[in-house]
Amino acid sequence: MACALSLSACASSPTASAQPAAAPPAASTAPQASAPAQQGQRNVVVLATGGTIAGAGATAMNSASYSAAKVPVDKLLAGLPELAKVANVRGEQVFQIASESFTNDNLLTLARRVSALSKQADVDGIVVTHGTDTLAETAYFLSLTVHTDKPIIVVGSMRPGTALSADGALNLVDAVSVAASTDAKGKGVLVTMNDEIQTARDVNKDVNIKTGAFLSQWGPLGMVVEGKNYWFRAPVKRHTNQSEFNIDQIQSLPPVEIVYSYGNVPPTAIDAFAKSGAKAIVHAGTGNGSVADRIVPTLNELRSKGTIIVRASRVPYGFVLRNAEQPDDKYDWVVAHDLRPEKARLLTALALTKTTNTREIQRMFWEY
Repeated sequence: MACALSLSACASSPTASAQPAAAPPAASTAPQASAPAQQGQRNVVVLATGGTIAGAGATAMNSASYSAAKVPVDKLLAGLPELAKVANVRGEQVFQIASESFTNDNLLTLARRVSALSKQADVDGIVVTHGTDTLAETAYFLSLTVHTDKPIIVVGSMRPGTALSADGALNLVDAVSVAASTDAKGKGVLVTMNDEIQTARDVNKDVNIKTGAFLSQWGPLGMVVEGKNYWFRAPVKRHTNQSEFNIDQIQSLPPVEIVYSYGNVPPTAIDAFAKSGAKAIVHAGTGNGSVADRIVPTLNELRSKGTIIVRASRVPYGFVLRNAEQPDDKYDWVVAHDLRPEKARLLTALALTKTTNTREIQRMFWEY
């Protein structure tokens, strides 16, 4: 298979095991690949972090079993000569890891690089290639911390480039197309998957085996069809330039952990996280963020000692109502609104870099 037809056809002898590659100690900021420059085109930088879009399977039949983070950014871009017709594109390899292995430090490193590039006059848009498992988390973190009105697009694929009907090539072309467009300016961080344009705040990975895996309960912002954007709505929550969080001023993130609830759940995980030094606990409750009666005293004891308690839901759609199911005002708890627990973790961590006041943190959940 020619490189032009497959994002990872130039990968070396892949195996079917899904073991993540080790991350380099720091981001590489030197350009590693570029498409031929054409006068008058806009300039887009592709920051590669690994994931399925850089993965490879043993055969073309391997669409779900493969090795992630195998193909470097230069080969990703070289395999898509069509990009030269869309924008002046150059690439940087920031990480080469499967996204389930992303850490807070990876988030900070990536966000700092995106922020630095966004300040360059010769950069019109930025694309981040990413594994799908935590893609929505990274996109939301960038939307909260990078101050720019330039388009930032996060993109991945559900199938490796070696698979039949691989989705990564078109997803990446769409991402570059949106990043190079003027009508995406000011709309915050976006995710382009399966022809759709989603806002980073709302989108989540809801399916683990289909190309149409990324969904928002509020619907996409628009679509990309043959390189043209069609917009139907705009994000109303605060993001990027409107955010009170700035990656240029954040050195580290305080530890915030998630506890998943279920029938017969004990307080074991909560106690363990408290002993490990968690500054906040996001409780992924049943239904409307419900908390079992035997868990409430444990959470209230932690709150009395200063730990922030955020009441979220494990239910993928809907939102948590304040003072419903639990007396949040009485307990001095915060509710996560419509944010999934994993996104609530990120907003809580950023909030704690500013304040420990629960009223202020609750305001942030309403606004972001």
